[in-house]
Amino acid sequence: MEAKKNSLLIVDDVNANIRILTNILGSDYFIYTATDGMEAIEKAKSYMPDIILLDILMPEMDGYETLKVIKKTPVISKIPVIFITGLDSDEDEEKGLSLDAVDYITKPFSQTVVKLRIRNQMQIINQMRMIESMSLFDQLTKLPNRRNFDERLNIEWKQAIREKTPISLLLMDLDKFKQINDIYGHQQGDIVLQTVSSIFTKALKRPGDMAARWGGEEFIILMPNTPKDGAVDIAENIRLKVEETVIQRNDGPKMNVTISIGINSIIPSIDNTIDNFISEADKQLYAAKAAGRNKVSFQP
Repeated sequence: MEAKKNSLLIVDDVNANIRILTNILGSDYFIYTATDGMEAIEKAKSYMPDIILLDILMPEMDGYETLKVIKKTPVISKIPVIFITGLDSDEDEEKGLSLDAVDYITKPFSQTVVKLRIRNQMQIINQMRMIESMSLFDQLTKLPNRRNFDERLNIEWKQAIREKTPISLLLMDLDKFKQINDIYGHQQGDIVLQTVSSIFTKALKRPGDMAARWGGEEFIILMPNTPKDGAVDIAENIRLKVEETVIQRNDGPKMNVTISIGINSIIPSIDNTIDNFISEADKQLYAAKAAGRNKVSFQP
């Protein structure tokens, strides 16, 4: 599959400069354009380009003022800005860099210099995104990790309080997973974790629902705007799918595993806490284990 192109927003009040840069960079990147500072800010918010190429000398709002507004606008404040300008004194470059521009390209444009400087910045951006992705996802199962889940739960919790809507949590644990590792080895255990993880993602139909690896053989599912009945239906479906799924073993024969699930559903208020919300789901998980495993447990 072809990699997705990165994107650039070129901001210059001279159309000829926009055409030159588009000719230089258009084959490698998606190009958006703007001819003044306010248009640049609005297009940056709409398109979220990877890099903004920003002219300094523009009427009404020059590049310096435009960059100040960009840095004060949360949704676009982290987009790297490269100044493109005919100003080539050391003082001009120092001023641009002091405002947190990441680079400075002078006119007239050198095709080689422009391409290399944009390429270098894009490499940095893509590397940082890869690092960020690795810090938010479990590398074995490809599910969001606990840090990622905690951030999302905080957002959904506050929204549920504001809108007085139900929020549900499924805390899940693979039954007797230690025995799988002890008997068949950790490689087989990894296969089991990957297999059941795919079941969770297939069971969730709404984009707002989120399954994550909670730690070890524990997983967690967040379902905003979902009452208890809906959470129970999803949990039972997951429990049954896990039980029915045949998993290939390294030594040839196949195996089955089961899962225990604890549910907590609540319409939260400011008197409730996230810790207690999770703790109640954990209690229900232990109740499912105590009832013989391969069970779904919830408060009546």
